[in-house]
Amino acid sequence: METDRIILRPWRDSDAPALYKWASDPDVGPRAGWPPHQSVEESLEVIRTVFCDVTNTWAIELKETGEAIGAMGYGPSCNCNLPARDGEPLIGYWIAKPYWNKGICTEALGLMIEHIRCRTDIKSLISGHFVDNPASGRVMEKCGFVPTGETVIDETQYQGADRPIRVLRLTISK
Repeated sequence: METDRIILRPWRDSDAPALYKWASDPDVGPRAGWPPHQSVEESLEVIRTVFCDVTNTWAIELKETGEAIGAMGYGPSCNCNLPARDGEPLIGYWIAKPYWNKGICTEALGLMIEHIRCRTDIKSLISGHFVDNPASGRVMEKCGFVPTGETVIDETQYQGADRPIRVLRLTISK
């Protein structure tokens, strides 16, 4: 899947140095609920275990450089207390800090939604963002997600308890 600026493609072991470069930034992971990566080896392990499902998890590659600069995906709801309906996957994404506020995440999320709309029977998607990361919510809203009015407190995510998550949902129209 691609646009003029990006490609959504499967992760490769060779992406480990780029993943480490971006995922070790202490401003990136904690906004999405995971700790900064500590080594290239850890990043390689994430590629092989977390990003291994090539049918619904992709690297966001910047065409200009050929480098993976973020991740986009969907799957079964994690244990983060989001009120998912039966069969409703959770979406998630992150992008390297130098690419924040450039519309790249919105572009990537739009590509993924179009992929889901055309190639699956999924009827809706759920997601959420920590309330202290409103930019992530703006990405979702630009792609049609609607706030449900619910906020959940997630005690399982990185950085401990009492991090409120604003819940959003997208109904997929065929």
